[in-house]
Order: sequence, then structure tokens, then C-alpha cells
Amino acid sequence: MATTARAFQPTLLMIAWHSLRRRAGAFVASFLAMFLGATILMAFASMLDTASAGDATGEARNTLVTMATVVGGWGLLLVVFAVTSTLTLSVRQRGAEMALLKSVGATPGQLGRMIVGEAAGVAVVAALLAVPPAMLVGRGLLGLLHGTGQVPDGVGYAFGPVAPVMGLGITFASATAAALITARRATRVRVTESLAAAETDTVRMSRKRMVGAGLALALGLNLAVVTATVMRGKGSDAMATAGQADICAALGLALLAPVIIRWATGLLAVPLRALGVTGELAISNLRRRTARMASIVTPITLFTGIGVGTLYLQHTENAAMDAAGLAKTAEQKSIETLNFVVIGMIVLFTAIMLVNTLVAATADRRREFGQQRLAGATPAQVLGTVALESAVLTVVGVACGTVASLFTILPFAIARTGSAAPDGGPGTYLAVVALAAVLTGATAYGAARKAIRPAAVDAVAAS
Repeated sequence: MATTARAFQPTLLMIAWHSLRRRAGAFVASFLAMFLGATILMAFASMLDTASAGDATGEARNTLVTMATVVGGWGLLLVVFAVTSTLTLSVRQRGAEMALLKSVGATPGQLGRMIVGEAAGVAVVAALLAVPPAMLVGRGLLGLLHGTGQVPDGVGYAFGPVAPVMGLGITFASATAAALITARRATRVRVTESLAAAETDTVRMSRKRMVGAGLALALGLNLAVVTATVMRGKGSDAMATAGQADICAALGLALLAPVIIRWATGLLAVPLRALGVTGELAISNLRRRTARMASIVTPITLFTGIGVGTLYLQHTENAAMDAAGLAKTAEQKSIETLNFVVIGMIVLFTAIMLVNTLVAATADRRREFGQQRLAGATPAQVLGTVALESAVLTVVGVACGTVASLFTILPFAIARTGSAAPDGGPGTYLAVVALAAVLTGATAYGAARKAIRPAAVDAVAAS
């Protein structure tokens, strides 16, 4: 038996290489998440290298360390979440392949090593390639601090040893850990259950995921309460707790995305059916593909929740400063810079993550689209179905993100002004929502058009 297992190992390596070539879209999604994550991590970690180089002292050193720990710390959390999400999507797209390997004798341990080995290899390559852009982004961050007067122009940029060690180490560790979790979930299911799950993709949420969502939401609520009570009347210090509340809430709601999608689909079933064939197909796909649809809702939730929350937090802070007739101190300028850097980082990272995930998820539906066309659906109806799905996912993601943003906006407004009404007007919110909708709709439509280009018979036969 042991001899058979060892003999089967080279075959698994060949299958892994074939899968990498055949499902390049899914692996590219994971690679980009790791590459961008490593770039962000190393860019902010290089502020620690710069602070330790010797030229930065006093307030300048504190600013660099704060930039690295606060922004880099939350960036780390988002990166790990993104890597886990894309790796999970990649493995789920290979559910039938995993089931067939089990049926011909592959052990759970062999499949697990194959999945982890693929993820580890992609992580190392992604982190190494991220070094040059991380250095450029790091220099840009230092230039921003020079331009705002928070760090003297004489403080030079330094990269290493902290930045590359953190970038390589954390990217590799997060990818390996995510692959282990995903592999364990994929390999412990029986063959028949694996085939059914691969076909429907309606895997029930695990208890650990539910607990994680509950903890994240509880932490966000706790931070919101602390902001509105303990931090009330303490000026801009309330930003320290308020700014973290919407991140925790957004992560918690993102973890609950499969449940929320099922609930929203049931709620919208009647109006969607009124749209005819496209509506029926959209309802069917949303119900059968909740796990993959949830991977698309996640970046929309993070994008909306953290973007809206941080922007309105800064609007309220600026209005409070103006009302008091106070000039911004160096520390307050540093905080404002941090907030806008957070927004910029989140907007860029989650936008790319959204596009990345949508392209990978849609490209893998060629066979599904081909089957729908063979069953009588026209290309226009298939595209219309994708458009409706995108609309529903955008509504769900924006709604979850809006709820998450309130964990920051309302408590901070109470703490800073005594009123729950934030400053900034509706324009900021509408701009964030419009950008989320455009990114989701345009990407899904473009990826779907590309997926239906082959003839329906060829698409089904090739998958």
C-alpha cells in the first residue's frame, strides 16, 4: 500500500501542473492577491527599516513607526483574508477533480500536500517579484510624509532587513495556512459528497466560520460602544477605536456572505422572476453557487464598509476642528495622512481583488454557460443573467458595507460632536457605491462576454 502511495505521488505532481495550466485564471487570482499583499506589507514594513536607519528621531520616528504598525497591521489582516478567499475559490473550482483523484486512490494526505505545495510555490514567487514594486511604493510613502512635513527631508529611505523578511515570511505563512485550511475541508469529504458539492457549490458554513464572524462583529460592536462612551469628549483620540470598528464589522459580515446571499435571493425571488428567463437563471445560479458568489461579495463589502467609514470619519474630524477654530497639529496631520493612505490602500487593493475574483469566477463558468446555451438560452440571456447576478451581489455587498461603516460613523460623530449625524453629505457615499457598482458590473460583463465566445458545444467539451 505504501509503495502504491509513493508511486502515485509523481502522478499527482503531473496532475497539479496540468491543473495549473488548465485553470490558470484561478491560480492567477491567488498569485495577484499574494503579489499585491506582499507589496503592501513590504512597503509599510520598510517604514520600520527607515525609522531604524538612524536619521529619524523624535516625532519623525514615531510617525514612521505608526505608519508601519497601524496601516501595515490592518493591511496584513486584509491581505490574509484576500489570500484565503482566492485560494478557497481556486480549490472549490477543482472540487470534481479532487473527487476523481480520491476515487482512483489518492489519499487525503497526498491531496493536501499537493494543494499546500501549489500555494507555497505561488507564494514564494509572488513575494520575490513584489520586492521591486514594494520599494517604489515605500519611497512614495516616505515622499508623502516629506511633503506634509511630518518627516524631515533629510531622512533617507531604507529597505531591509525587516521589510523583505516580513513580506516573504507573512505571505508564505498566510498562503500555507490558508491552503491547509482549504485542503482539510476539501479532502475530508467523501467522494460522492465532493462530486455533489462541486456541482452545486452550496457547502454549508462551518462552525469555525460562524464563530469567526461572531467574534469579528462582537469586536466591532465593542469598539463602537467604547468610541461613543469612553472616548466621548477626547477629541481626535476617538479615531483610534472608531477607525478599527468598521474593519472588524466588514470582515464579520463578509464571513457571513453565503447566508446573507441565500436570504437576499429569497427576498428578491419574486421581482427577479418577473424578468423572465434571465431572472429564473439568476435565481438558480445564486442559490446553487452561494460559496463562489460569496467570494465576490467579500471585496465589495470591504471596499464599501472601510472606504465609506474612513472617509466620513475624516469629514467629521475636519468639521469638528473647523467648528472649534483650531489649526491642525503635526500629530493631527499625521492622522489625516494615515486615514487617506488607508483609504487609498483599501480602494486599490479591494478594487483589484474584486476584479481579480470576478474574472477568475466567471472564466470558470464556460461549461455552465455552454450548457445553458445548449438548453436554449441565447447569448443575450446568458449575459443578462450575469448582469442580474452582479446587480444582486452589488446590492448585498453595498448593504453589508454600509452597515459595517455605521460601526465607525455614528459612534465617532457622537464622540466628537455629541450628535449621531456625520458630516460630509451624501456625495461621498454615492461616489463609493457608484464605483463599486461600476467595477462589479463592468468586470462581470466583460468576463462573461469572453467566456461565451467559444461555441456552446466546444465550451462544454473542453471543460
